[in-house]
Amino acid sequence: MLDRIGITATSLCALHCILLPILLPLLPLLGLSFLADHAWEHVFLLMTAALGTIALFSGFKRYHKRLYPFYLLYLGVALYWIKHDFSQELEPYFIIGGASLIIAAHFINMKLCNNCKQCDDEACNS
Repeated sequence: MLDRIGITATSLCALHCILLPILLPLLPLLGLSFLADHAWEHVFLLMTAALGTIALFSGFKRYHKRLYPFYLLYLGVALYWIKHDFSQELEPYFIIGGASLIIAAHFINMKLCNNCKQCDDEACNS
């Protein structure tokens, strides 16, 4: 369940970043100009990272004991975080790359959890 929420949050964050240049002129008219602030993006990204960590840790602790979903999650968050350090032409690639890695981390975690539901600790560690 947490993985699905994480996938949804990441997808919404990616849509926000991609659509913001198109919707930017309309935000003040709708009273939503705060969404254009970089601080809002960082807050939402940190919330996504926290939710992702909780979801992945739950699967890690209960079922699969694999660390690589965490690597994908944090690499995706890092890509998102540094996107403003590059030109605006490159930002969509960082957004898509970061979102893809975060979503992949959740999908892999779900797959690992589903494949290891009934196993004991010895079978999961192998």
